[in-house]
Amino acid sequence: MENTPPDCPPPCSPGTRGRVLVVDDDPTVAEVVVGYLHRAGYAVEQAEDGPAALGRFAARRPDLVVLDLMLPAMDGFEVCRRMREHGPVPVIMLTARGDEEDRILGLETGADDYVTKPFSPRELVLRVDSVLRRARAAAPADGTGPLSGGGLSLDPASRQASRDGRGLALTLREFDLLAFLLRHPGKAFGREELMREVWGWDFGDLSTVTVHIRRLRGKVEDDPARPRLIRTVWGVGYRLDPAPESPRTEARPPAAPAVPPAGGRSR
Repeated sequence: MENTPPDCPPPCSPGTRGRVLVVDDDPTVAEVVVGYLHRAGYAVEQAEDGPAALGRFAARRPDLVVLDLMLPAMDGFEVCRRMREHGPVPVIMLTARGDEEDRILGLETGADDYVTKPFSPRELVLRVDSVLRRARAAAPADGTGPLSGGGLSLDPASRQASRDGRGLALTLREFDLLAFLLRHPGKAFGREELMREVWGWDFGDLSTVTVHIRRLRGKVEDDPARPRLIRTVWGVGYRLDPAPESPRTEARPPAAPAVPPAGGRSR
């Protein structure tokens, strides 16, 4: 992880852009992350383990949490799960593990994004900016009315989603991704386009999109292994089919007229 100061305009006053809780038991990592976030204009609180993080979270809920996965006593998965029990809060998870299963578990417990160590502090600040921007854009001022299709119903104002009347527990990114696809039914998007339009990034790990699509299918599809709503378009990306065709028996072509045997005549 780099320690050099970022090449950027003069810093904003700390606290003008929101409050961030940084949870990491490595003092070197925590010091660098806090410094960069302060310089970017965020008010920052620190915690070095799960219980301390939950205490600070309960005392005053932050706008966003930067949460290390490998913590003593209580790992980041459990901390994230307990925080999300008290309501939605954007979470960026830091992890030294690059395994897809860890990413999926992190997203499942409510993390909105993850950054793999070692990482650039400047990139982390950009991720914080992006996640908060998306969270704030999700407010009713968004002006977007309810969305529906394929049995799905989304209300961007209340951030509620359902399928066939059954409520869906979606993370911030899952909701935004599904809303974007519902706004463009039948149109295929590449992973780069989805990352740019939904995440607001022009760079990043494209497997982030893949993992979110997989998680979303697990919540909206009858059979995630054979998706009928969120389709894979090979060589392109993904497409939402709001009215998938029901399985049906193929019509048989009409029988060909009988051909008389060679040399014979029809009767």
